[in-house]
Amino acid sequence: MTTETYRDAWGIPHLRASGVRELAHAQGRVTAHDRAWQLEVERHRAQGTSAAFLGAPAVSWDVLARRARLDDTARRCFTALEHQDPETADWVRAYADGVNAGLSAGARRAPEFARTGLTPGRWRPWTPLGVWLATHILFAGFPAKLWREHVTRHLGPDAVRLFATDGPGTAGSNGWLVTGERTATGHALIAGDPHRFIEDPGVYQQIRLSCPEFDVVGLAVPGVPGIAHFGHTGTVAWAITNAMADYQDLYRERLRRTGTGVEALSPDGTWQRAACHPETVEIAGEPPLTLEVVETERGPIVAGGPDPGADGAPAAGHGPGAEGEAGALALRYPPRVTGDLGFGALLPLLRARTVSDVDRALDAWAEPVNVVHAADTAGGTLHRVAGRVPVRAEANRLRPVPAWLPGHAWRGTHGTPYAVPSDGIAVMANERGLAAPLGVEFAPPHRAARIRALLEERRAWTAGDMAAIHTDTHLASAGPLLDHIAALTGLTPAAAALRGRLLAWDRRMEADSTDAAGYAAVRGAVVRHLAAHPALAPLARPPALPDVLLPWLALVPRVGHALEHLLRAEHLYGIDRAESVRAALEEVAADPPAGPWSATHRLAPWSALPADPATGPATPGLAGDHDCVLCTSAVPGLTDHAARGPAARYVWDLADRDNSRWVVPFGADGVPGTAHHRDQLPLWLEGELAPVVTDWTRLTLEETHE
Repeated sequence: MTTETYRDAWGIPHLRASGVRELAHAQGRVTAHDRAWQLEVERHRAQGTSAAFLGAPAVSWDVLARRARLDDTARRCFTALEHQDPETADWVRAYADGVNAGLSAGARRAPEFARTGLTPGRWRPWTPLGVWLATHILFAGFPAKLWREHVTRHLGPDAVRLFATDGPGTAGSNGWLVTGERTATGHALIAGDPHRFIEDPGVYQQIRLSCPEFDVVGLAVPGVPGIAHFGHTGTVAWAITNAMADYQDLYRERLRRTGTGVEALSPDGTWQRAACHPETVEIAGEPPLTLEVVETERGPIVAGGPDPGADGAPAAGHGPGAEGEAGALALRYPPRVTGDLGFGALLPLLRARTVSDVDRALDAWAEPVNVVHAADTAGGTLHRVAGRVPVRAEANRLRPVPAWLPGHAWRGTHGTPYAVPSDGIAVMANERGLAAPLGVEFAPPHRAARIRALLEERRAWTAGDMAAIHTDTHLASAGPLLDHIAALTGLTPAAAALRGRLLAWDRRMEADSTDAAGYAAVRGAVVRHLAAHPALAPLARPPALPDVLLPWLALVPRVGHALEHLLRAEHLYGIDRAESVRAALEEVAADPPAGPWSATHRLAPWSALPADPATGPATPGLAGDHDCVLCTSAVPGLTDHAARGPAARYVWDLADRDNSRWVVPFGADGVPGTAHHRDQLPLWLEGELAPVVTDWTRLTLEETHE
């Protein structure tokens, strides 16, 4: 059996093999060559062993991974896959074998191994499932339930709506489908950009997978075979955004320690044995940490435990935290319950030829729960939700629920919502729309509304036109703050001048705009003034929880993301918002930003092993903002730096796949200093895209394996 590895001008791998299994092996091998360090970091994160070489900063994640039983869940799901879908299980195994075949050579290219003293390990058949699970375990945002409980406890239930992410909230993704009636070719276009933490190496891998059964280009998740989220087979293409569905639950457990172990109080009033065992987390440069892993009938305990002092909390079932904000929390998440991560969808997606094929494939999808667009060359389109959301009590969706009371069990899964394009347009931007029955909080409507408004401006779109939508910087959420600024009187001359500038501003967060910088500075100051008010002081003291969950309970980012609601609310607990805005405007007028928006709005990518700031690459300035279509997310009140943004951009052309295009923030090669490590960054910064090339004669043959 033969496999060939080709590269295009951007170093993107194009793989051709004589069979499906051989192709999976080749995908694993080339990914290990290009991204050995990234793969090993992800494997260790899935296993909860990353602190062994990354040190103390990785401990909190490792503890969560251990306590949530991520590796064990991946192993369970793979065992089930072997029984239910042996072809897919063998395909996944071939990918892991390919990683192992290429890992040693790939590690010799990557300097991080020498810096940390890490030796490449061995991928097990279930490791790709563990990588997928670790990548998405926080996607449903179960820690937000702790925030709602925290707010309710201190300010009452009505306050929860003030901080809802609809106004505005967590970053998501953009996606849009334009049917043939609105394109120059008469064939559909699909475009968008997933918004995630920007990582170096990137979270998406541009790749082509070709064998006699299929020939697919798309964006793969490094460490996972196939092309799950964004792909084009030549006759059908698909793309996703996060549906913002709620499919994980937190249960407050009453635990007690007995002479034989740990027991949990069940809804029927009996004490049931909980699974319990110790594990040791190795920490580079520090003594190891021994932790107790406990799992009840609801799920694994991810915070607190049966003894005082677990995560700084009182004993479960004892003291003021027993039914409050401390105590033991069990996480119930679907693959731990069902033994299914949805990998049965991956091969059928690669083999898809029509939207009906994509639709059938996605019936096997599990998580994360996504909204999907698909279109084919025959004119078919698809707009649906894919994934499994359990049916349960409304309280489960909102906050942690008592495990010892009846009424909180899961009762099957929700049906799949579908929709059709309206006037030739379908938009998905994490807003409260198609997936509304399945979630609690969604992204604000601004990005979705802006994309639709732009698409409605013409009826002959081309693939080349889509970059103008990708890079749109209009900030609709600026309205409430500007309204407050407009109402101010009696300002100092400097503040009055700043007020005039902001009211005349075009509301575009352009990189070279000093007015955008002024607006962002005032916004940040307003957020800090509101967050510092005594009325919100109780929210500034989060409950005792693991460090990895605390970002969901941080007050300043919550105020910054909810500023729109907080400024529009009829009452805000006695806070004089006009005075806060006045103080912020005067503060910024006295010490205005020294440069344009891009001077402070800079890319801040995450890296498992950050470079020395003095010698590492410069952080480029950016346009855009959280609620722009160009969603480069600052955290108002905390930082203008953008850790989240478009982790890729794509345009899938159903008239001609070679007219499609794509880009990632950095490049195809994960090794610093190589030719293709950061060669796409200039394109990404300018909103440009690289061409998708599928003509083998225009590619360079790198190697052949028999």
